[in-house]
Amino acid sequence: MESEEYCFETKLLHNKHKVDPVTGAVSVPIQHASTFHQFDIDQFGKFDYARSANPTREALEDVIAELEGGIKGFAFSSGMAAISTAFLLLSSGDHVVITEDVYGGTFRMVTEVLTRFGIEHTFVDMTDLDQVKQAIKPNTKAFYVETPSNPLLKVTDIQAISVLAKEINALTFVDNTFLTPALQKPLELGADVVLHSATKFLSGHSDVVAGLAVVKDENLAKRLYFLQNSFGAVLGVQDAWLVLRGLKTLHVRLEQSQKSANKVAQFLQANPLVKKVYYPGLENHPEFELQKAQAIGAGAVLSFELADEDAVRSFVSNVKIPVFAVSLGAVESILSYPAKMSHAAMPQAEREKRGIKNSLLRLSVGLENPDDLIKDFSQALAMQYQNDLVY
Repeated sequence: MESEEYCFETKLLHNKHKVDPVTGAVSVPIQHASTFHQFDIDQFGKFDYARSANPTREALEDVIAELEGGIKGFAFSSGMAAISTAFLLLSSGDHVVITEDVYGGTFRMVTEVLTRFGIEHTFVDMTDLDQVKQAIKPNTKAFYVETPSNPLLKVTDIQAISVLAKEINALTFVDNTFLTPALQKPLELGADVVLHSATKFLSGHSDVVAGLAVVKDENLAKRLYFLQNSFGAVLGVQDAWLVLRGLKTLHVRLEQSQKSANKVAQFLQANPLVKKVYYPGLENHPEFELQKAQAIGAGAVLSFELADEDAVRSFVSNVKIPVFAVSLGAVESILSYPAKMSHAAMPQAEREKRGIKNSLLRLSVGLENPDDLIKDFSQALAMQYQNDLVY
């Protein structure tokens, strides 16, 4: 039985790197070699220098390509290395249309680095296709989609954006970090490049920094490989191995975390001390139906707004279970403060224009019992209420 006939969760375990062909090992060997002996002066082997290719890194690249439904995968030293290298497909004078509430690191790259090389950008609310169409210029060469977006969990119609892009011979990049191929397959919806911070759900254990990219077109694969090799921000072999190990449990981790996230989101939505909850799994989310149509789940990340910054400070100081930290997608729940963490690179005026307020918290739900999380959140919110009464 070919692996493509298997269901997704089976493919995570049973793919062409299931068994080492030399030893029969059921774990991909970590090949530390930086260089490889060549047996012929006229014809070199597949591997010559580890920046260009490494067997351990290649195993991860093969696996993510299969899971995303692409033909070639690329592993980078971080999610931003993957994103930045993909942006190198553009040239001076090009223009990119980009999701407005994009990850802060991507915002910084686009506004402070690409601009120095003559690459223009326009931020738009990508949930509004009319806005997207109005942002198109004669030199638009790429659409950068983050869906669900970070941190407001807005959902963009990948298929509609991809159609627009093809009409003007532009590329569609999709950051699939929040949902992973377990829940969403952008290439099947028309995207050209799928990007991941593999630091997050793919590896899932807060112990590795990595980035991945996948393409479905042979010519684009050659161009991206050239850039990966030229720029050189490749993933180290031990980190590649850690991502491969994390991938094996992706399905069960995400299934459990998503179930818990839905329960926590409903609890927060019903709590009078919470002003607003952003989660595409809630029926009152503006893109609830679109999310259901283009993905098979809403993921395990949500954001919520409290009364003000003081309420946030009270909540964070009283909540006990989540780690209060940068990042997401781990076995432990991670509570983040976008204004000072993921979106610190975005000026306050830009954040507020996008609705990223100082009263907003982002939660990545882990594998804890959701009732324990709800109990913890209840007491932290109650403390805030008591403080309000005191003052």
